[in-house]
Amino acid sequence: MFTELETARFLLKRIQPEDQAFIFKGLSDPQVIPFYGVQYKTFEETKEQMEFYERILHERTGCHWKIVEKASLQPAGVCGFNGYQLLHEKAEIGYWLLPGFWKKGVMQEVLPVMIGHLFSDWKIHRLESVIEEGNDASCRLSEKLGFRLEGMLRESEIKYGKRISLLMYSLLSTDPR
Repeated sequence: MFTELETARFLLKRIQPEDQAFIFKGLSDPQVIPFYGVQYKTFEETKEQMEFYERILHERTGCHWKIVEKASLQPAGVCGFNGYQLLHEKAEIGYWLLPGFWKKGVMQEVLPVMIGHLFSDWKIHRLESVIEEGNDASCRLSEKLGFRLEGMLRESEIKYGKRISLLMYSLLSTDPR
């Protein structure tokens, strides 16, 4: 079951097959993808991401929302979670925005609503935010949302043939927000 969410300025809606062009626009944009985990070079490749969104929702291992600006009805970005582990009551969050919506407080507005939904409706206790070293904007956002830095996973992944380090942040349902 999918739950739409709402904030003062944004709707968080289910990603539909007809959103593939929007997803491709974001996940092929060189300004959006430097710190994001996936990118696509062609529209056709983006079908893989669309299938991912449906699969994790169907399997109840995650969910992603399309962020839509109420005033213009324009899609601004995506937020969501994946890697949900029922036994351990934990998941990892992720998000991205089109550059035209940067520095407008979008994520500071929508993520608390999403996080509240995950803690109450999904019964998640621990949320993780795994951020590539150098993504200072996401680190600041995580800290503003109450996430705590737990440490660095040194050279834990290879991206574009280069070893990268990841910062591990967490937020517990019992943490003050």
